Amino acid sequence: MKPDRIAGRIAWVALLLGGLSGCASVGAYQRERLVDRIMSFKAEAKEDARLTKSFEAREGSTGGNGGEGGGCACN
Repeated sequence: MKPDRIAGRIAWVALLLGGLSGCASVGAYQRERLVDRIMSFKAEAKEDARLTKSFEAREGSTGGNGGEGGGCACN
């Protein structure tokens, strides 16, 4: 084989492996953990989650505090 054909094949294999490395399938039962408030990028995520839970319990309602996370946004 010619060296340029080998380099082309190596490039295609590298591109294929690079494209597949970020793929992941997540089941519906696993999504609950991914949208947990603790998984937030904020440093005080646990404290914010506790405060929000207490506010929701006091007010008797949920939501209206932003749209972070993912999933179905049913909360």
